[in-house]
Amino acid sequence: MPLDEDKYPVESDRRRFVKGVVGGAALAGVTTASAAAVNTATAPTGAGGGTTTFYAVENTDGPAPRGMPQIPVEIDSEGYLKGAWPEYEDGADAAVTEDYKGSGVDYSSAWFQYCGVQTYSGVYPEADQDNYFRYSDSGYDWHSDKGGDKIHIDDFQELGDPWREWNTSFGTRANGKPASGTWRSQDLEPAETMPIQLIRSQNVLDLAKEDEWIDASTAEGCVAWLNKCTHFCCVPGFKSIAGSANFGAADKIYCQCHQSVYDPFSIVQKSFVALPRPEKEG
Repeated sequence: MPLDEDKYPVESDRRRFVKGVVGGAALAGVTTASAAAVNTATAPTGAGGGTTTFYAVENTDGPAPRGMPQIPVEIDSEGYLKGAWPEYEDGADAAVTEDYKGSGVDYSSAWFQYCGVQTYSGVYPEADQDNYFRYSDSGYDWHSDKGGDKIHIDDFQELGDPWREWNTSFGTRANGKPASGTWRSQDLEPAETMPIQLIRSQNVLDLAKEDEWIDASTAEGCVAWLNKCTHFCCVPGFKSIAGSANFGAADKIYCQCHQSVYDPFSIVQKSFVALPRPEKEG
């Protein structure tokens, strides 16, 4: 898949990233008062920082500068869904799986180093997490009683409306059944919880027939992403807010904070400046 240029030219990445991601900037102790402060936030001086090419659910409207990073989905032998984590070698700045499942794409942990997430324990390449997706305590009605449980592929069929029929009071009927959850966050404080969202959809199955990366990074019609809006780090949702129809987002991922919109069925390649991870104490 050819590189899809970001909305802003590459040379403006530093200015754009600081303007759009105040969470990460605050963690770096940065203000916008001087050029020196800007450089503090964006210079790739820590582990895993710097210009990174990644795959994302496409940002199609609103102030978000780019899409949210995709998480490759795998299913274990018992049917539980998990997000693949790249391979880590001792001493490496980031975990990287080259040519992920023969797709020609190098998958890196640096994809998730933005919005303050670069400080979370689960994003460190060597972190000992099991990678399973778990339902969040709050989410869609169909899994409201499953908080903390691992997400199973059969849940999309057995809990609530079957995935090929699930619908809301707005938007196109049966174009995908979503779930909200967490990833690489078990036994961590809530402030370090990595929110994710995934969808099981016939649209994904159809896309996988035409694209090597989508075929490699989805499973049985499931696509997933780190659910942190790249604008101000809010947590958006797919078909979760009726008012999203007013912004052309009835069938898309909508961030109600500042009306950013993402298309979960348009997976694009982007580049951004990944924030460096702070060194661990001890």
